[in-house]
Amino acid sequence: MIEGKVWKYADDVNTDVIFAGKYTYKPMTAAEMAEHALEDLDPTFAKGVKPGDIIVAGANFGCGSSREQAATCVKASGVAAVIAVSFSRIFFRNAINEGLPVVELASGTSMIAKDDTVKIDFDKGVVTHKGKEYRFPPLPKEVLAILNDGGLIPHVKKALAATKP
Repeated sequence: MIEGKVWKYADDVNTDVIFAGKYTYKPMTAAEMAEHALEDLDPTFAKGVKPGDIIVAGANFGCGSSREQAATCVKASGVAAVIAVSFSRIFFRNAINEGLPVVELASGTSMIAKDDTVKIDFDKGVVTHKGKEYRFPPLPKEVLAILNDGGLIPHVKKALAATKP
C-alpha cells in the first residue's frame, strides 16, 4: 500500500522531459540525476518532490527514447509510484528494473489533480482518491517480487544468494 501527494501531468510525457538528453552521457549518480528530474517539463518538481509522492499522468507516459535514466531519476527523486493511463513499454520495463512501481489506470486519472492524495493498493488492484476507488489490473506476482526487492538487480542477487549452500 502506498499513499502520497500527487504531481499531475498530461499525455505523452516523454523521456526527453523526464531526464533531458543533455545529461544522458554525463556520468552521474542516481541522486545527481534526481536533481534534474522533469526539469524540462516542470522546473519545480526536483526541488519540491518529497519521498512518497506519486506522479499521475495521462496516456503514453515515458514515450521517446529508451533512456534508462528517466526511470532512475524519478525513483531517486523519492517518487513512490507512477500512475498513468498507459506507459511506453520500454519505460514500463525500465521502471520495474529500477524498482519503481507503475500502475496503468484506464479511468480516473482525469479526476485526480496536483496536490491531491491518492492511495494505491497493489494487492487489490485499487487506486483510491477522495473516497472513490478505481480498479487496475494487478501486477503479476513476479513483478511485485522484483519491486519488493528494490529492482531487478537486487532481486537477482537475492535469488542467487538463496541458491548458494
